Amino acid sequence: MERADRDLAFMLRYENIAWYEDGTVRILDRRCYPRRVEFVICKRYGEVAKAVADMVTQSAGPYTAAAMGMALAAFECRDRSEAEQRAFLSRAADALTNARPTTAKRMGQICKTMLQAAEQAWASGEDVAEAIKRRAIEANDSRYRKIETMARYLVEKIPDGGTVLTQCFAETIVGMMLKEAKRVGKTFRIFCPETRPYFQGARLTATVCYEMGFDVTVITDNMPAFVLQSEHVDIFTSAADAICMDGSVINKVGTFQIAIACRYLNVPYYVTGAPDLVHPSAKDVKIEFRDPDFVLQAMGVRTARDGVKGYYPAFDVTPPELVTGVVTDRGIFAPQSLAEYCQKGGSGEYEVVV
Repeated sequence: MERADRDLAFMLRYENIAWYEDGTVRILDRRCYPRRVEFVICKRYGEVAKAVADMVTQSAGPYTAAAMGMALAAFECRDRSEAEQRAFLSRAADALTNARPTTAKRMGQICKTMLQAAEQAWASGEDVAEAIKRRAIEANDSRYRKIETMARYLVEKIPDGGTVLTQCFAETIVGMMLKEAKRVGKTFRIFCPETRPYFQGARLTATVCYEMGFDVTVITDNMPAFVLQSEHVDIFTSAADAICMDGSVINKVGTFQIAIACRYLNVPYYVTGAPDLVHPSAKDVKIEFRDPDFVLQAMGVRTARDGVKGYYPAFDVTPPELVTGVVTDRGIFAPQSLAEYCQKGGSGEYEVVV
């Protein structure tokens, strides 16, 4: 079967996210992309977990990195007894799962799937690392195809010749949204807030949009309300680091304030992604706080004087009443009605279909 990353931008192809090969995992360093194309090379699963924690890869990139990191862990312990391998992989799964706290439950689902692949490999006598790598590719294909379905529903909401506002880097949905727009012959312009302090919108979202042939404009993080008011924005859309079953959306900090402006200006906000069945409400999600020093600089250049303090929550919570709809692989649901997603056979974004 053809891989689901076909025709997507460079950084959305599996090999350019995170890739296991011959006892190493290479991860595209999104901290410097696109000005430089560099890969971090990991020879131990702990190095993969550190790369995730250090923001080498962001958005959905850590999910691919975790899966490939499990393949690397299997390679590391290949000469041990089966019982020792099982214990080693369990420790690797725990380290990779908890590399970043807000997305730990999603990472845990992925690592659990890779552990199942290992069990099957031990039973059949197959090389465990290669079996996990194959399952990682299958997991990516499964998720990308689900998101491709979501993109069809989302693109229906965007008028031809319209204007879209994004937030941060929505990873696969950005690529699939643009791929679907091309398929149906739609064009639209995109405004991307820069997303300090790592500038994912300016560097990652804008690059994907540009590479896929769309009109894209970068704005600073204090411009969304003005752009919504003055540039005739048709929809605001984002992905999410978690979509709780109560309809709360956990996404890059700043999403909440854009959603408030959208409500005031009557611009619909559609969040894309399957609801996280493991998160009943936002109270169940730990908001990650990162090194406040990053707020005091821009891409390594200090902007604040010595002695002042920074504050850096990585995510915020948008309440369901500010969300127009949740775009899933089973259709678009009101945020207060996500139980219907399960009733229609939805299984979440990270279940592997093989």
